[in-house]
Amino acid sequence: MAERFERHKQPWTSDELNKLRVLAGKGKGLKEIAKALNRSEESTKDRAKADGIGIAKLR
Repeated sequence: MAERFERHKQPWTSDELNKLRVLAGKGKGLKEIAKALNRSEESTKDRAKADGIGIAKLR
C-alpha cells in the first residue's frame, strides 16, 4: 500500500519552502527531502522545479 502523506494537496508554507531550499542546497536527494517535509517525492520535485530549485540526483 502506498504511503499516506499528511500534507496531501495542502498549500506549501513559507517554512516548508525554506526547508526545501536548505536541504537542496546541502545536496540532499529527492527522497530524503520529501521525507523530511512529509510530502510525496512528486510534489516535492514539482515544487522545486516551479521555484527553480535544483535537487541533487543521488545514485
